[in-house]
Amino acid sequence: MDGRERARWTRARLGRCGPPLDLLTADFDRHVYAPHAHAEFTVGVTVGGLEAIAYRGGTIRSGPGSLVVLEPGEMHTGGPAASDGYSYRALYAAPDLLADGTSGGGLPHFPEPVVHDPELARALHAAHTALARRPDPLEAESRVPWLLAALVRRHSTARAAGLVVPGADRVARVVRDRLAGELLAPPSLSALAGDLGLSRYQLLRAFRTTMGIPPYAWLAQHRVARARGLLEAGLRPAEAAALVGFADQAHLTRWFRRVLGVTPAAYRNSVQDPHR
Repeated sequence: MDGRERARWTRARLGRCGPPLDLLTADFDRHVYAPHAHAEFTVGVTVGGLEAIAYRGGTIRSGPGSLVVLEPGEMHTGGPAASDGYSYRALYAAPDLLADGTSGGGLPHFPEPVVHDPELARALHAAHTALARRPDPLEAESRVPWLLAALVRRHSTARAAGLVVPGADRVARVVRDRLAGELLAPPSLSALAGDLGLSRYQLLRAFRTTMGIPPYAWLAQHRVARARGLLEAGLRPAEAAALVGFADQAHLTRWFRRVLGVTPAAYRNSVQDPHR
């Protein structure tokens, strides 16, 4: 590192009116936390350097690619374990978010606070980066509970929720139709799950198993399809973005390129009839 002491908080929401999810992006050379505890689970990914954390009467160390899980109410500190500092990304998840991934709804226990799971660490890092940049409520609700359920299933002592959701095809169709029908203000997955008598994790499991992608990605692709028709009719990208529910033209452009490989402006120009 180069003498940086930086920390940035971002607040996402799980659904339009859902509970907050705080995200921390930190790059420290020397900073050492005072002893403290959180009401939430702290789930962090070390992305650079080496961090030392005083926890449960000992000291744990986390290096690049490691996950750290600190349970609610547990006192801890954190600081650099080497002279070149450390960088990490953390999210602070309400206990019920992790309980959602257990069969009885009880809180999971993580006997080993440092978890070596490169695949899950990469996925959590990617989700953190996306949500810290643009905290989209449906994206947060689609990605974070799914990843936390995987963390519970793989590394806690709790009994994980079952992987099979009866009637998964029907559940996915209901969710798909509700998202498509409420394009500008999609319902929260929590509300949809409640209507169907499911947990949020069960809903996500049914949707991903049936559709192959999480709800936020399906909705973004549906919005792109709707935007294509508007662009073909002559609307400008900014107008199309607003009419299909994207936050702005840049948001439309990012998804348009992911799905079609070109920008909305380039697509609009290619399909316009020059003789009209």
